[in-house]
Amino acid sequence: MMQMLDEGVGRIVETLKKTGQWENTLIIFSSDNGPHQEGRHDAEFFDSNGPLRGIKRDLYEGGVRVPMIASWPWAIKAGSTSDHLSSFEDVFPTLAELGEGETPSDLTGLSFAGSLLGTTQAKREFVYWEFEEQGGKQGIVTERWKGIRLDTLDPDKTRFALYDLSTDLAESNDVSLQYPTIAEELLTKMLLAGGSSGDAPVTK
Repeated sequence: MMQMLDEGVGRIVETLKKTGQWENTLIIFSSDNGPHQEGRHDAEFFDSNGPLRGIKRDLYEGGVRVPMIASWPWAIKAGSTSDHLSSFEDVFPTLAELGEGETPSDLTGLSFAGSLLGTTQAKREFVYWEFEEQGGKQGIVTERWKGIRLDTLDPDKTRFALYDLSTDLAESNDVSLQYPTIAEELLTKMLLAGGSSGDAPVTK
């Protein structure tokens, strides 16, 4: 599968170069989730998530933090990187801005065109996820902090943990007792984003 993927992308690049469209074509390559255990793949054996905790269907960084590679020789500086916090709902407004199209006013995503072009970039307050399988899960992340809420479908079991990603990328140390104000703030935003207040689910 990796070979097929590599060859497929190679054919796209080769065609763009042959037709003279390579320099001014944006290619974005990414994944929709972390490594999985399906199809005889062994994430632990292959060290697929590196130092990150969790795999596909987890809301820990190993399940939701994925690489994104963008190529646009005319506009993106080769070798440049960005630590801008983003999610897939940001792709549509990004493409709309770059294509000078109209962006609907009700989108929850935020364009990351500035990060691609090396110009001014607005920042997201947070990214939110919700997952109803495996007892129900919620996750919220800012540039520094990560909140995880597990067993959300059973109030008697529901629990919340806070992680400081600036010092604990592996999410191995729950610091909610050390930073109660941060924990309460993220939990409140998580519940609002998930519609627990009666409002429709939102992201910011």
